[in-house]
Amino acid sequence: MRRFLSGRNEIERRLFPSNDSDMKRRIIGLSVWLVQAALWAAGPVSHPNIIYILLDDWGYYEMSALGHPILETPNLDRLMQEGLRFTQLLSGGHVCAPARCALMTGRSPGHMSIRNNGTTISIRPDEPTIASMLKRIGYATGGFGKWGLGARGTEGVPEKHGFDVFFGYYDQTHAHSYYPRYLIRNSQVVPLWKNNGQTGSQYSAYLIFEETKKFIRANRDRPFFCYCAWTLPHPYFQIPESDPSWKRYAGKPWAKNPQLRARAAMINLMDRQVGELVQLLQDLGLAERTVIFVSGDNGGWVGFRSKDHPHGFFAPNVDPRTGLVWRGGKGAFYEGGLRVPACVYGPGVIQPGRTTDLLCTFTDIMPTIAELTDAPLPSCAEGISLVPTLLGKGKQRQHSWLFWGTSLNNCAVRMGHWKGVRRRRGKGWELYNLATDPGEQHNVAAQHPQVVRQIQAIAQKAYEPARPGRVLDMKLLLLDRTSNRPDWKGRLEDLVKVPTR
Repeated sequence: MRRFLSGRNEIERRLFPSNDSDMKRRIIGLSVWLVQAALWAAGPVSHPNIIYILLDDWGYYEMSALGHPILETPNLDRLMQEGLRFTQLLSGGHVCAPARCALMTGRSPGHMSIRNNGTTISIRPDEPTIASMLKRIGYATGGFGKWGLGARGTEGVPEKHGFDVFFGYYDQTHAHSYYPRYLIRNSQVVPLWKNNGQTGSQYSAYLIFEETKKFIRANRDRPFFCYCAWTLPHPYFQIPESDPSWKRYAGKPWAKNPQLRARAAMINLMDRQVGELVQLLQDLGLAERTVIFVSGDNGGWVGFRSKDHPHGFFAPNVDPRTGLVWRGGKGAFYEGGLRVPACVYGPGVIQPGRTTDLLCTFTDIMPTIAELTDAPLPSCAEGISLVPTLLGKGKQRQHSWLFWGTSLNNCAVRMGHWKGVRRRRGKGWELYNLATDPGEQHNVAAQHPQVVRQIQAIAQKAYEPARPGRVLDMKLLLLDRTSNRPDWKGRLEDLVKVPTR
């Protein structure tokens, strides 16, 4: 019990400052911690509910728990502090689609069917997903938000890959507006009559969140997998002016820029929704039977650059306490494009109050969930289970190397503390020693040719050309990609009747 009490003391110091004499609050906080500790000590829950919250373009340091001077994320902070926080969980891709592909299919980036964002890409019919894996053992499966692994008109639609229901956007370009003319449920159009694709009064982030909660309530009496691929806080920056998070930053000098204010408010809104989701689980009596994974999808979006803010106004890849900068951002294979904020929270399953620097990646999520739920792991899955680290028990396997890439001329390899990067317009491999140069500022390829040769050999071994799924109906695919345009000439009445394949 000593290990739990030491963690509890840290939480207590954070929750109750030394000048706080309210003993009742102290007792409540201590009681909650001890209950979580006792639940975990009693042993892991059989067939836990699984929730994966994938937050779109949320940067590594964009949370108050890590000292961000502007952004307020109390609910995410709590999960990071009371769950297991990962400091080296690396995305499966440098942009949205490949990141989601690695996560959902368990395939390594060099073997998976999607390597980049694109118009016609999709996963293949024969590719298992976390949803199809869990559906086979009786789990209810729901997805909410942005799919990105197959638009309507392709072989990759989610309801054909294990999801009982998927609500939101199938196509990534369709997801570039928070006021779309319609959303999609199981390939059928859900009209949003009050929106014009650019503005309106039916805010998609609200609708997607309500469908998320509806699914959890409907399946409270059976194991479920809930994939919360919410679109917040992805650009474009739109949020209702009536939202409490918009009002939260009123009066700040920097908030005179409405785009800056919207970005901050959207991050606060996504945090608020995370808190409401956790509260719903508690209200339904599901908290101790549920494991929640939370992460960004790829490296932070580095926007609003200026002379005073060279790494972006919100500096998603800059440690506010030390000034360390993860190089690059979304779209790059440097650390800034791959490192994501991440934690796993489950008071009845996960040993609480810890941080791990285990090197892991999205490919590891499917094997981890398989072991947590006793689901048979598909043979094509290539990651390692993180369960020994989650439970704090047993021997954890380690990666000897990791690979990412769209081609052998645009890729990266991680081998221990060595990181090799090759860029399309570069002159060969760059090499960085992350143990001494975590910001990847000093290319030491010339000093370590043998390591470069090892990196190159790994890339050759890890990469094969992508084999995406087929397009079945190009007109339907392009319809969703263009429906938010101001000059769109279609009619919602006709879209509701459009047949799908």
